[in-house]
Amino acid sequence: ERLRKGWTSPVYAFFEPTPSIEYTNGRRSHVFKCMGKSCNQCVRHYLDKGDAKSTSNMAKHVKRCWGEIAYEAAQEAKTAASARESIVGSILTTGSITSLFERKGKGKVTYSHRQHTKSETKAEIVRWVSESLRPFEVVNDRGFKSLMKTGQPEYYLPSPSTVSRDVKLVFANVRKRIARMLRDYDGDLNFATDVWTSPNHKAFVAVSVHLEHEGQPLAMLLDIVEVAKVCIANKHEQALIILLVTFRHESRASIHEDT
Repeated sequence: ERLRKGWTSPVYAFFEPTPSIEYTNGRRSHVFKCMGKSCNQCVRHYLDKGDAKSTSNMAKHVKRCWGEIAYEAAQEAKTAASARESIVGSILTTGSITSLFERKGKGKVTYSHRQHTKSETKAEIVRWVSESLRPFEVVNDRGFKSLMKTGQPEYYLPSPSTVSRDVKLVFANVRKRIARMLRDYDGDLNFATDVWTSPNHKAFVAVSVHLEHEGQPLAMLLDIVEVAKVCIANKHEQALIILLVTFRHESRASIHEDT
């Protein structure tokens, strides 16, 4: 118990909290077993050595077994208890370092301790092409395929047509979820519009909704509509009404126009 108080380094989080005590040729040692799934490796600390508290061998094993990303994430957690709860526990449960999402202001991205499943790959690609405005044909790019398949040639990559279909499916489902959220929202919804003309003389209307969600202000762009061949003012109003009907909020809208 006295020695346990000194096991505060985050690297201990990747091993069983209580080591076994073994004797080898009369020498007493603590044997720490790795918590990695399907990993049976142990790190032994001989108590009669001056470096009995050294964690260098532990760190080497963690980087090899769990990966550099997991190791670095644990180091930022500062203590073994914190790393065990936020990093190691998350990896063992879901396979991802979800705690990286909670690091405010650092823009960290979560990485998985395991390879994506087919469904997860499709979902990640949909998110990637949508957020980064990539063409669907990017999945056929030679360099992209080389990066994804080197070392794992059997890794699944969807075709451009599959990506296109999935993006449309996700869009339809998200639209339904937003509509349901707005219909069930218990509070005031504020719809705003903005109109502008593009360099090729086409006019557009953007419609957004503004509300409070879980104590935080939330703004969502609902749609951008081209207004051609009719009076912009009338089309402006018509586009907003169509959207409000779609989301079933005609009677609850507070409209602010910026023309």
